[in-house]
Amino acid sequence: MNKILFNYLLKNFLKTLLIVVLLIYCFGLILNLFEEIEFFKNINVSILTPLMLTSIFIPSLIIKFLPFIIFISSMWFMLKIRNSKDLLTLKVYGYSNIKIFFILATTSFILGWLVLLIMSPITSSMVKYYEKTKSQYARDIDHLVTFNKNGLWIKENLIKKDRIITAVKPEGFNLIDVSIFHFDKNYILDEKIFAKKVNIEDNEWHLQDVTVFTNKEGVFNKSKFKDYKINSIYNYEKITGLFNNSDTMSFVDLVVDYKKLLNSGYNTRFLSQSLHTMLSLPFFLFLMTALASILTLHTLKKSENFKFIVLGLIISVLIYYLKDLSIALGQTDRIPLILSIWVPIIALSLFTFVGILQINEK
Repeated sequence: MNKILFNYLLKNFLKTLLIVVLLIYCFGLILNLFEEIEFFKNINVSILTPLMLTSIFIPSLIIKFLPFIIFISSMWFMLKIRNSKDLLTLKVYGYSNIKIFFILATTSFILGWLVLLIMSPITSSMVKYYEKTKSQYARDIDHLVTFNKNGLWIKENLIKKDRIITAVKPEGFNLIDVSIFHFDKNYILDEKIFAKKVNIEDNEWHLQDVTVFTNKEGVFNKSKFKDYKINSIYNYEKITGLFNNSDTMSFVDLVVDYKKLLNSGYNTRFLSQSLHTMLSLPFFLFLMTALASILTLHTLKKSENFKFIVLGLIISVLIYYLKDLSIALGQTDRIPLILSIWVPIIALSLFTFVGILQINEK
């Protein structure tokens, strides 16, 4: 009988979670599809292209909001067994509130690790394909930044000319072995600039060991400078911000290729934040299930599901913004960055520990 009841809890909980995930997926598909259609409205592509891109982008969003999906699913499932008197039946056969909670919360915890180890590499590859595909269709925009095996490439649309910048690799606040090409509005090469190192910490770039070739009536005159300056709409923070997308990196990438990512130019703080955010996911899922248990298992009386749905949404929004506030404090160095990621987990742990002890007495 214990095995039957355990299978009943596990099967129906996962079924409820799957239904919620599918609902969120469909809802996200509809909303994001409008954004993709807007992007492709002036490009000659079929409707299948924005539909395909939307379908591969939504799974990464589902993982990002998985703690709140688990919370809603747990509340829905526990309200369902409570209102149908299945909870009373479980208690008759020796299943206390604390035992039910541990079965569901442990399932959520294990699910979190499965997502990190199995789903995260898949969704990160999907996001990479999504961004690569969209960048191919964005080649005609005025400003474009891309990074590939050939180095960093930047396109700027200036007032009287266009600028193409290439660099072999980034190194701290500097770009190494930089080539800058200026074209007039007729796309005729007007100037070539070569520099060994360029500091891009702010919008005024400082070039070192510079060779400039200027076009005068079809002849390029060569000049050399020890130091040289140009102004750009890009700086270090803006450029790195374009590539600091944690959705393109899986948990496995961060663990196995951490040093490689650092050597590729990724910021240490960004990588640490991404790694610890992912590490906190299983614990977050466990605690969100605990929170749902506290709200729903305190009584055997039937109640309106609508009231709990509204309450659940309010709590989800509050936790989401408190989590963002904590990370913002870490990013601004008000508190250590790693601590800012784990503070919401610690706070929820303290709250749920007291709450679980209370529902165990019911």
